[in-house]
Amino acid sequence: MSGQVGEAPTECKHRLTTSSFVFKEPPDDIRGRKLIKRVDRAGCAKACWHGTCNELLRGCLEVWMTRGLGLIGIACVVALGCGDDDLGIPHTGSDGGGYDAYWGGSDAGSDAGGPTDPDDPDDPNGDMYDDVGTNPFVETAHDPFSTFGADVDTASYDIFVRDVEDGYLPHPHSVRLEEYVNFFDYDYPAPEPDAEIPFAIDLDASAHPMGRQLAHLRIGIQAAQPHAFEKKDTNLVYLIDTSGSMNHPDKLPLVQHLMRESLGVLDPDDQVSIVTYAGTVAVALPPTPASDVATITRAIDGLLSGGGTAGASGIHLAYEQAEDAFIEGGFNHVILCTDGDFNIGISDPDRLVDLIEEKRTTGITLTAIGFGRGNLNDAMMERVSNAGNGIYNVLSSEAQATRYAEEKLLHTIQHVARDLKIQVELNPEHVIAYRLLGYENRAIADMDFRNDAVDAGDVGAGHRVTALYELVLAGQSIPMPEGAPPATAGDPVEGEREIDPSELVRVKVRWKDPGASAEDPAYETTASLLPEDIASATEADLDLLWASAIAAFAEILKESPFSDLRDLARIEMIVTPQASRDDDRALFVELFGTARGLLPTP
Repeated sequence: MSGQVGEAPTECKHRLTTSSFVFKEPPDDIRGRKLIKRVDRAGCAKACWHGTCNELLRGCLEVWMTRGLGLIGIACVVALGCGDDDLGIPHTGSDGGGYDAYWGGSDAGSDAGGPTDPDDPDDPNGDMYDDVGTNPFVETAHDPFSTFGADVDTASYDIFVRDVEDGYLPHPHSVRLEEYVNFFDYDYPAPEPDAEIPFAIDLDASAHPMGRQLAHLRIGIQAAQPHAFEKKDTNLVYLIDTSGSMNHPDKLPLVQHLMRESLGVLDPDDQVSIVTYAGTVAVALPPTPASDVATITRAIDGLLSGGGTAGASGIHLAYEQAEDAFIEGGFNHVILCTDGDFNIGISDPDRLVDLIEEKRTTGITLTAIGFGRGNLNDAMMERVSNAGNGIYNVLSSEAQATRYAEEKLLHTIQHVARDLKIQVELNPEHVIAYRLLGYENRAIADMDFRNDAVDAGDVGAGHRVTALYELVLAGQSIPMPEGAPPATAGDPVEGEREIDPSELVRVKVRWKDPGASAEDPAYETTASLLPEDIASATEADLDLLWASAIAAFAEILKESPFSDLRDLARIEMIVTPQASRDDDRALFVELFGTARGLLPTP
């Protein structure tokens, strides 16, 4: 792609149109087209400059400075090749300029609404993400087993909401497909609250809702709902990052809002503590009864941001407060509220995970909640939450914080099972190959499915887990789009085949009771589906259609080689009629419309 601005359909070759910059060669890849969309949204589309590149630069800066976006104007001009010798900004060509120059640059500042490089795990806005990759197809004759741990985190979808509401697409590496799918409620049958087996497995399959020559398998696992929420005596310790990076309206002030809202769900005898870390570590509030609202509120209001970030020692002090107020048989929980950066102390995620897993054995769990943007260390936040048996979330508005306090703070940690593992066995007589959508960082070795020493996901009362597979049936061929990982093939793997010859798929779920020790036995339940159970796309269940549409959209956002922008029309046809089912679906349909406007046209 050329970075030179081409002839516009008016007298001024530097004209910025309402839909894009005018290039001699329009960008033909997703990154270039994203840049054009983002630049438009930043404000230049509302103006038209005529004259020299100097005037264009001044115009960009004038618009962007009024929006608090600072140097992104310079990044825009440099990236698009609209430079001028007088400015010392060279014209850029296809050998090192164009939108690629902007893509990887960080000079735009943390508030710039620019695109993010899928080849760089660090978002130019400052957030950091791990690339979990994309699962390949696996030939069933080689390995009929697919094994993974449950995941009920939703932070990846939270980031999508945050970013699209701010007017741009999430970083591709921030997209964990299973968290998008699992964010939504599904009408899976649930076992009775006191059932011996606390899970129900619901299987469904249909022709591919996106029209591909494949089948879609949906696995739904529904945990039992208690008769009524039974709140335990609670001992909460807030571990609050008050470093300088938290000095933003959607960071420390939002943390304070969450803490105030949480007082409404606590009983008078529950205990609340606050520990801060910011260069030095302090106990802002020792264990205090929730009935003492005035004292707790003063401590919340007195929090100020400034200084470095000493996260690890803060965690130690938080655990000390939790131990001092420990409630036997109660809910003892540390809530880490941060933008995710631990740049002093134990910054290595492995060492932090070891620390939190060690403390977990004392009966004190931990949840990490991310706030704001520009400093979010997504990978670390996810790992420490998993290590603490918590659920990682990202909050970006007061409405989200209020909902978290009312619906999730105490409810999501009422576990009905620990170390939930799922193993799917496909029948090679009916299935040539399969691909698990998502769960890339939740994979478990097939041989460890019944190794009960292997840690896996914990599931709370009423939670549901959804997993989707693409199946290549007999007579179909394995899709291999450009850039896709090669299909996994080879000699048959070891392991006893348990599937019945008549079955298409057999799903096994294994778990332990919440309070089980390492020596206690695990339990297992199974369900199966027959080849004749595969429905046509027009007969597919609404939940299968919704999950499939969300998965296809997540693949587009993460720029999976298996994604197809032409799916957007089908996705819209599926999700729009379901918007009235609940508020979460309605919000998604609204956000989908915004995000679609930021994506290139198929």
